[in-house]
Parts: sequence; structure tokens; C-alpha cells
Amino acid sequence: MTILQAILLGLIQGLTEFLPISSSGHLVLGEYLLGLPPSSDVTFEIFVHFGTFLSVVVVFWNDVKAIVLAVVSAVAHPRDFRNRYASAEDLRMGVYLIAASVPAAIVGIRYEDAISEAFKDPKLVSVMLIVTGLILYLTRLARAREGKQFSVVSAILVGCAQAVAIIPGISRSGSTISCAMYLGIAPVRAARFSFLLALPVIAGGTLLHVLDLIAKGGAPESLPALALGTVVAFLSGWVAIRFLLRLVEKGKFSVFSIYCLIVGTLGILFIN
Repeated sequence: MTILQAILLGLIQGLTEFLPISSSGHLVLGEYLLGLPPSSDVTFEIFVHFGTFLSVVVVFWNDVKAIVLAVVSAVAHPRDFRNRYASAEDLRMGVYLIAASVPAAIVGIRYEDAISEAFKDPKLVSVMLIVTGLILYLTRLARAREGKQFSVVSAILVGCAQAVAIIPGISRSGSTISCAMYLGIAPVRAARFSFLLALPVIAGGTLLHVLDLIAKGGAPESLPALALGTVVAFLSGWVAIRFLLRLVEKGKFSVFSIYCLIVGTLGILFIN
């Protein structure tokens, strides 16, 4: 992979990880258009995902810090957990995020080989982009219920939507935000939860992949390209988060459905 290819793919990853148009799907299509051979090696994707992980941490630093401190404090005082859970919103949010991360972890571990194979099929990605477009378009029918908050059940349901989004072409942010909106949660609250929910999955996937590389005694090739792609993904991810939050606040989340439908249709028509 050349430096220019790494920059372009890092930019694609950063922008599409949080915009509801499927980062994994665009990486597959981007590699196809750049003429890169299909590969089951997802090293580059893991690295650029880590770049977007850092962008979430930076944007939501206060939330992340408060949630982590609340969870650590509760674990250190298990006898007082029930009272803390009832009174501390940050602790409840931490529990919801942990519960919502379980489905994707199970699917990712159980179907790792099948997922790797899916990354070789740009035609499948195109079909899944159309599915994403329909999911986004239907949020026009969602109505927020006043005062509706997350619960363990709703968090798990959103987590299941995230698990489905492991398929390249299904947007993680699109499916999780849409699912929360279908449950009656306000769009801005749904978007915040979706962004925070990306952290455990990305961190876990990055750690497992790094441990696997160490176990095999190898080092990733083209380290400068990987590093540059990660930096570009971080910067573009930061921009994408800010941009999407503004659109969600204005009630324009579903506009991305048009883009997904167009790109998916073009992919089906023109990809061999």
C-alpha cells in the first residue's frame, strides 16, 4: 500500500465511521477502486479504526472520563452498587454501554472467518448499502417520546443493531442511531450513545488484533502508511462527529439515505 492510498483510505474511514454510510463498506469499495487485491488481512482497517477511536475520546472526553470513573468507583465498592446505580447517571450509562457491547463481541468472535470473507465481496457491500439506505430513510417515521431514556433492554437492542453492522455495507452508526430512534429516544441522545458505544468494540477489536500479530511474531508491513492512515482517520473522524451532531440536532439524519441508495445501486450495476 502506498502513502497516497493510505491517506485516501484513512480519509474514507474517518468520514464514514461516524457518518451513517458504512466505513467498512467504503473501505471495501475504496480498495476495489484503487485496485488493491482483496485480502483477509484487516490490519490496515484495525489501525484506522483505532484512529477513529481516538477521535471519539477527544470529542467526548468529559463523558468518557465521567463514565470510567463512575464504573471504577462502583467496582471498588460492590456493596454500594445498587445505590450508586440508582443515583448516578454516568454509572448507568457505563452499564448500558457494556450490555450493548456484548452482541457485537459474540458475533465478531463466532463469525470471524465469515466476516473476513465478506470484506472480499464489493457486490455484497453494495447490496448492504441499499439496506442501510432503507434503514436511514425509515427514521422519518420515528417519533421521540418525551423523557425517554435508555434502559438495559433498549441498550441490548441497540447492541444487536451494532452486531448486524459488522457486515460491511451496514453502517454501525446508522443502524445504532436508527434503532435508538425507533425505540423513541431523542436523536441527539441516540447519537451520543452510538458514538460512545463505538469505543468498547473498536478497543476490543484493536487489542485482539495486536495480540494476534504479537503471537505470530510478525510486524505489520508498510508501518509508515499505517501510521499516516491512522492520523488521517483520527482527524477526519473528529470532523465527521461534529458534522453529524449538527445534522442530528437539525433533524436531517435521514438525508444520508439518498447517498447510500445511490452508491449501492451504482455498485450493483457497475461492479463485476
